[in-house]
Amino acid sequence: MLQHPTVDQISLPHVLAVLGDQTRLAILGDLARRGDEPLACAEFKLLGSKSNLSYHFAKLREAGVIRVEPCGTKRLISLRRDDLNARFPGLLDSILATAITLPPPEKRIEQAV
Repeated sequence: MLQHPTVDQISLPHVLAVLGDQTRLAILGDLARRGDEPLACAEFKLLGSKSNLSYHFAKLREAGVIRVEPCGTKRLISLRRDDLNARFPGLLDSILATAITLPPPEKRIEQAV
């Protein structure tokens, strides 16, 4: 089973350090665009390779930003919105306001070509 920090273990320096990466911000933007619906890891494939994404998911999970839940052969990714709002009121909304302005994955590919 994957370890997730408790609400009390989520630290602001760790969360901010983890979110200093463009790919991780893009992951949050994609999650925010879908609302509270968990997304399978495969739905992020436009953001990078499977091993690269696994690394970024692990960093976000260890910081307490996302929850990763096994579901059959998939892993579902969701924001820990309630936990982050309980620990740092308003922080996640501010971060998501920026993350959601990043282009969706299909636009990132078009811009790179």
